[in-house]
Amino acid sequence: MSENVLDKFLRYVAVDTQSDENCPDTPSTKKQFDLANMLVKELNQLGIKDATVDEHCYIYATIPANIPEGHPAKGKVPTIGFLAHLDTSPDVSGKDVKPQIIKNYQGGDIVLPADKNVVIKMSENPGLEKCIGHTIVTTDGTTLLGSDDKSGIAAIMKMTETLLSDEGKDILHGDIRICFTPDEEIGRGTAKIDLKKLNCEYAYTLDGDMPGELNKETFSADAAIINITGRDIHPGMAKNIMVNSARVMGDILAKLPKNMAPETTEGYEPFIHPHTCTGSVIQSQIKFLLRDFKTEGLTKQKEILEKVIAEVQQMYPEAKIELQTNVQYRNMNDSLEKQPHGLNYLWEAATKAGVNPFWKPIRGGTDGSRLTEMGLPTPNIFTGGQNFHSRTEWVSINALEKTVETILILVGIWVDNYK
Repeated sequence: MSENVLDKFLRYVAVDTQSDENCPDTPSTKKQFDLANMLVKELNQLGIKDATVDEHCYIYATIPANIPEGHPAKGKVPTIGFLAHLDTSPDVSGKDVKPQIIKNYQGGDIVLPADKNVVIKMSENPGLEKCIGHTIVTTDGTTLLGSDDKSGIAAIMKMTETLLSDEGKDILHGDIRICFTPDEEIGRGTAKIDLKKLNCEYAYTLDGDMPGELNKETFSADAAIINITGRDIHPGMAKNIMVNSARVMGDILAKLPKNMAPETTEGYEPFIHPHTCTGSVIQSQIKFLLRDFKTEGLTKQKEILEKVIAEVQQMYPEAKIELQTNVQYRNMNDSLEKQPHGLNYLWEAATKAGVNPFWKPIRGGTDGSRLTEMGLPTPNIFTGGQNFHSRTEWVSINALEKTVETILILVGIWVDNYK
């Protein structure tokens, strides 16, 4: 029996798949296998013969081409892929999610039932105005929802069900590869991906926001860590001896440019974001996200941190302050613009689905950022959710249904362009 995308979504968000940035393994949490194994079983039940999950929690599966003999596109259509990630953000618990379903939403703020202090405000969520009459799903206010990215998983699974059913037999398509990845939320979604096993020429991630939003640009991203070592001694004997690394950390934070923070920037503006701070007298650490749409801007951000460190070092000459930076991902636009056909097909599909498409830069990254850098062009598609990584996360099921419609049209457009 055909299952709607809402039922799929609700089943997937019930599984806790929160990743853990402090674990170096892939996957970073074994519980991601709980959802992975569920999905492989469902894919097998739908008729997929090669659905597997590997030891690193990557799912690979194929929807075989159905182009008949004699059709002009037979043997010509490249294999394309669709990807979504299994894990949810470490920022907020994903355990025991209790969805609130609001049918025929009529506007206004949404108070979450388990914590009346958690409110989804229309003033902060302009997307809600576009969802009047929709079915909206939120959490109860105690956890995140998991729309990021179980909405993407639900859309791909619904596409799969449709294409393998009588309903979808008239939608001609080439081979379609499905891949679900772990640990995207901690920047390691492609750490153990096997591109030979994925085996496609072009791909799309489903990990976006409101209907019509398509993404071909992301930040270029580095991570930075400042480690500070002080000197400890009993505070009663500390004069001219103690070096308090926590105070050093505070002065570093105070000197960061306030016009380069996430809370003061938008659009294409870059930021330096100290997202985690830990400290004591003897040892403190600041973890940063460095983000700029221009990759060369990351060098400038590193120089800003080096200048701040130099200034603070003069204030605390006996402290040890060390900076380390690591590459995370790069803006995928540079590579995608060199292969515009897959972008054009996506735009055409979204237009035919009636969602008035527009390109929007992602102030973040997706698995597609790294995949594109690795040689597999992978733009991103909307899934109808907002406020990811928070207790105020919500998704429009009507918008998610438009995601399914868009990708079903998209697979047909690939065939039409290879006749």
